Amino acid sequence: MLIALIARDKPGALQTRLDNRAAHLAYIEETGVVSQAGPLLEDEAMIGSLIILEVEDMAAAQDWARNDPYALAGLFASVELIPWKRVIG
Repeated sequence: MLIALIARDKPGALQTRLDNRAAHLAYIEETGVVSQAGPLLEDEAMIGSLIILEVEDMAAAQDWARNDPYALAGLFASVELIPWKRVIG
């Protein structure tokens, strides 16, 4: 099952993002369920994340999102988990 995780950073939280970036990237590598990922941008500044998870079910996506170092650091103002269907690519 593919799940799109769309997270918006809290205003003024760029330093939190930068401080936790290495742990976030290590988590992505260690868990092996991320098929695509990257930051959302506004005027070239990182303001959130778009991550495509390939997981067994929504509960697994919720668990992954809850344990992401960015989430544990309190970076996000909001997180959406939406089932997604790949059509191209």
